[in-house]
Amino acid sequence: MQLSMWANWIYRPDSKKSCFSQNNNLKNRIKLKTFKKAAFYIVTRLMLFFILSLPAQALHAEGILNKITELVTDDIANPKAGLSSHPATIATEIIANENLNNANEINAIVASKHHPYLSLPNIQNRTEDLATLYKMAGYQLLWLGSPQARINITEVLNLLNGASASGLNAKNYDGDTLYQKLPSALKLANDNYRQLALYDTAISLSLLRFLHDLHYGRVNPQGINYNLKLREKRIDLPALIKSHLAQRTISQLPLAVEPKLHQYQKLKLALATYRQLAQKLPPFVLFTSKSINPEDNIPQIEELRRFLIAVGDLPEENAVTEANKSLRYTGNIVTAVKRFQQRHGLNPDGSIGKGTVAALNVPLSQRIVQIELAMERLRWLPELSPGPLIIVNIPAFELWAFENIGNASSNITDMKVVVGKAMKNETPVLMAELSFIDFMPYWNLPHSIVKKEILPKLMANPNYLNTEDMELVTAFGNETKAVAFTGSSIAALKQGALKVRQRPGKKNALGKVKFIFPNKEDVYLHDTPAQTLFDKSRRDFSHGCVRVDNPKSLAEFALKDQWSEEMIERALQNPKTQRVILKKPIPVLFFYVTAFFDRYNNLAFYPDIYGQDHVLLEALRKPESLPDQSISVSSRIAPTIKNN
Repeated sequence: MQLSMWANWIYRPDSKKSCFSQNNNLKNRIKLKTFKKAAFYIVTRLMLFFILSLPAQALHAEGILNKITELVTDDIANPKAGLSSHPATIATEIIANENLNNANEINAIVASKHHPYLSLPNIQNRTEDLATLYKMAGYQLLWLGSPQARINITEVLNLLNGASASGLNAKNYDGDTLYQKLPSALKLANDNYRQLALYDTAISLSLLRFLHDLHYGRVNPQGINYNLKLREKRIDLPALIKSHLAQRTISQLPLAVEPKLHQYQKLKLALATYRQLAQKLPPFVLFTSKSINPEDNIPQIEELRRFLIAVGDLPEENAVTEANKSLRYTGNIVTAVKRFQQRHGLNPDGSIGKGTVAALNVPLSQRIVQIELAMERLRWLPELSPGPLIIVNIPAFELWAFENIGNASSNITDMKVVVGKAMKNETPVLMAELSFIDFMPYWNLPHSIVKKEILPKLMANPNYLNTEDMELVTAFGNETKAVAFTGSSIAALKQGALKVRQRPGKKNALGKVKFIFPNKEDVYLHDTPAQTLFDKSRRDFSHGCVRVDNPKSLAEFALKDQWSEEMIERALQNPKTQRVILKKPIPVLFFYVTAFFDRYNNLAFYPDIYGQDHVLLEALRKPESLPDQSISVSSRIAPTIKNN
């Protein structure tokens, strides 16, 4: 019923229920006007509760009510005109119109694949997630369409601006820009659909980019020759955002997407520690023109002591007992230097030579970068299932065999390794599965080695193959028979029609055991007769395969559920080649990180022997949103935003 009609019925002059005298028209009109105002206030307040109960944006309810108020006010002023519809119907129509306009603007932004608010305006690789997110929100504003808008948006901006805590570049997520726009965005009129949609989608896109980078990394590893497996499935970022927004746990989003690897979590804590050290610790540079040995004097002994305490190599309680005026390099400080050397891939002899001086003088800012790059590479890894895993960290010249990668306290077998020669025969980054082990293996020489190394020696000495226990075969295989060397053998070798292999024995380059995980680079783990190379601190001497210091221990790890130690020992002594197929293949990861926590929970830094840190830094200087097709084998069809 129209308010004016209802009020006039109450105050009809001929009504017996009239509260006013017919003889006092002026007084009646004044009271009637006052009553209409009271009725108007009551009805509009009731309408507010009604609007809030509708599937509309609560933040806009007052605006919708204001529009209805204008119509009701006109009705009171002009009762003959009356409202065209019931107020509830009007409210529903207004809400539907707003929903349609919001959906249209959001749809236009998604379709454009471009966002003017962002420093990386090309949003093509995130539009699928963006469309899915707004579909889940009913194609309406996700952030500005809430009474908690300021709180929710501020939480998101805090995450974006704090991205450096996870080793990311906060500038890539436009947190500062969006924070500056927030006050004006919160004051936007309800019918300013374009600007509302632009700000709302900018918040969503920046959050999606941040979470995507945190989960997958910022660089496609395949693009820099990291042959890692693609992920079997993708994380549902829109569902995570919607869920955490509903539960008001936005600040917990990073924990839901970042790698769960213990190595990653340790590096994240170390990053915070080294950032604090870099801020409060004066730069340390050790000046010396010669090696410093224990018992020598060091003019900068106190600076060295403070530095070793700061980085954790010298316990502070030990340092206090030695604090005196002596410049003598001795006692606990020598022990601390040995620990520092151990953590930096140096020979831990306590002598401060060129290598140790160079490591001591590396700025902490560079160590921070190494940690950040290590975290970035760990984000590239697909999900690692609990169970055994073999990892070779190439610049560390170390192998770790985990009984259960999902259990931080599981047993670890570790050993030194020799990797491919830098800038010549570099060991590749790869993922594969250890499938079988050859005891007393043949060494099947790659054609590149035959061409570059064997042929010149064979042409100079036709008896070279015999002296090196090598033979010719038409194809590789443990059961393949050797063929005699003839006058045409050289030509056949050049063409690849004949191949060279080395027989099992003392001269065999693979030693007594070979661990095979089929891969396109044709590299593997193996024993070696050149044991003295393991005594060197830098161990890049191979043609690309990885030589292990303790092959028997690795065989025991791999065959734990199949063979006893006695069986393995007999196989190592038997001159006959023997292949063992693993009942359950073991994942193998050849990886490359120059910052890594060792089995004793020490943060170690290694030289960038292949220059891979530089390559990654260059790639990170060109920020972009990765396409999901480059990181996952799964795919899905992007939803289309429909108008309501």
